[in-house]
Amino acid sequence: MKIGVPKEIKKREFRVGMTPSSVREAVRCGHEVVVEKDAGAGIDLTNSDYEAAGATIVGSAEEAFDADLVVKVKEPQLQECAMLKPHQTLFTYLHLAADKPQAEALMKSGCTAIAYETVTGDHGGLPLLRPMSEVAGRMSVQVGAWALEKQQGGRGVLLGGVPGVSAANVVILGGGVSGFNAAQMAVGLHADVELFDLSLKRLEELDALFKNQVQTVFSNPTAVYEAVCRADLVIGAVLVPGAAAPKLVTREMLKDMKKGAVLVDIAIDQGGCFETSRPTTHDDPIYEVEGIVHYCVANMPGAVARTSTFALNNVTLPHVLNLANNGPVEAMRKDPHLRNGLNVMGGKITYEAVARDLGLEYQPAASFL
Repeated sequence: MKIGVPKEIKKREFRVGMTPSSVREAVRCGHEVVVEKDAGAGIDLTNSDYEAAGATIVGSAEEAFDADLVVKVKEPQLQECAMLKPHQTLFTYLHLAADKPQAEALMKSGCTAIAYETVTGDHGGLPLLRPMSEVAGRMSVQVGAWALEKQQGGRGVLLGGVPGVSAANVVILGGGVSGFNAAQMAVGLHADVELFDLSLKRLEELDALFKNQVQTVFSNPTAVYEAVCRADLVIGAVLVPGAAAPKLVTREMLKDMKKGAVLVDIAIDQGGCFETSRPTTHDDPIYEVEGIVHYCVANMPGAVARTSTFALNNVTLPHVLNLANNGPVEAMRKDPHLRNGLNVMGGKITYEAVARDLGLEYQPAASFL
């Protein structure tokens, strides 16, 4: 099979769909890999590195997209969707529930689009989303601490405080992978941490893991409101697989928060979990609403692109090889977890939560497979 690896074109996105070591494995299995020129240059992966692994370097995105299987990182931009054809399979993050234009463009292309973020695992969870959730969770505390600095419009509060001065209050909404990693970082910086979740079982697990270093709280509107009002930093880390994120913090609630407090929205790829969230970029990451600083960068892990690329390839490569070795239809027939990643096929939305959130027709994957 011919596998194409285009250069990412989303602003300040330096990750790449396949590393040279992943390419080497695909070539060893008998596949042809074409990589767009300088696709990995932003993370010090050279064209020579790819050629040494057996890839062919091509000079344009059109040539990289002229493949049976296209492997990317970020959701395709509209000009990329226009290059896709019915016989092709796209394997990447999609986050369609918050992006109707992209969904419609993929439907129009007729391609098969498999989303990293809805592929499931043998032991539950979302293993292809997990490494980026780990990165985003850890980064959320770093960027939150930065945004709390006075020159960014924040309260001028040091997360861990100093002897004689209280630490910052950090509220984390969601106890999944991102929330857990955010809590680890916040505890490490000696902040005062409250962690919210809807699952009592998960709260019990987190309580045991953190050994009283974190206050775990069952999530309900009143408890969230009270916590947000006393918080210096709020991290939104909620996830409904494949669906739009619920809005846990309303615009009205901002009026009762401390001026200069910070909201970091990890869920922005899925529409965000704060009512006032809108996607931002690494070049212009923050804005204020009602005196509250918002950080809503839609590709947070792209800031640490080298770490993120290698972490992502660790989990995506087995599926890339499965798709290439067996063909997409047979691969998804054999692997129900990969089949759960199917979002678009034959011009239809095949993931129910996406169809519901976008108001589009839903057709089950089984009808195609």
